[in-house]
Amino acid sequence: MQENTSVTDKPEPQNEEQQARDDGAQAGPGETPDPETDSAQIPESGEDSELIDFQFALGAAEQQLADHKEAMLRMQAEMENLRKRLIRDLDRSRRRALESIMNDLLPVQDSLELGLGTDEATTTVEAMKEGKALIIKMLSKVMEDHGLTAIDPAGEPFNPELHQAMTMQASAEHDPNTVLEVLQKGFQLHDRLIRPAMVVVSKKPE
Repeated sequence: MQENTSVTDKPEPQNEEQQARDDGAQAGPGETPDPETDSAQIPESGEDSELIDFQFALGAAEQQLADHKEAMLRMQAEMENLRKRLIRDLDRSRRRALESIMNDLLPVQDSLELGLGTDEATTTVEAMKEGKALIIKMLSKVMEDHGLTAIDPAGEPFNPELHQAMTMQASAEHDPNTVLEVLQKGFQLHDRLIRPAMVVVSKKPE
């Protein structure tokens, strides 16, 4: 009697992807999943998100700082250019003012040179006085045209801001602190005192 032998078929080998799916399906509750297969599904942590936000804010702050620095450098350059321009304008104005004064003084110098060339033997004393008075008048006009005024306070009350008392003299005819005599005239340029008038001031008789 012949024995029947049964041949058992071997299962076909599965590929790695199919094997991984089967293993995942067979894994029961409580079993630890494969970290390599599940790592792609883990979301970013809160610390990583905060770090990205911090880096973005830091970059924006650095750019803003660079913009402010550039603006400050431009402002400094503009201020320096303005300062140089003001200095040039001031120097130009000063030169023009001096030029105007010198032009006005030239006729005075011409008159003085003309007076020096006069023959004293043929010129009377009265004519020489008239020539000097004319020159003084010309010079006074030049000074007045440029804002310089003389301080001649004879008979006026003593003003310590404009006058310098050289001596005191008793006088019954004048009130105390009255200018009796002007020893040297003072001068004032616009509102600025150039030289005080040197005067003699009265006082009560003893």
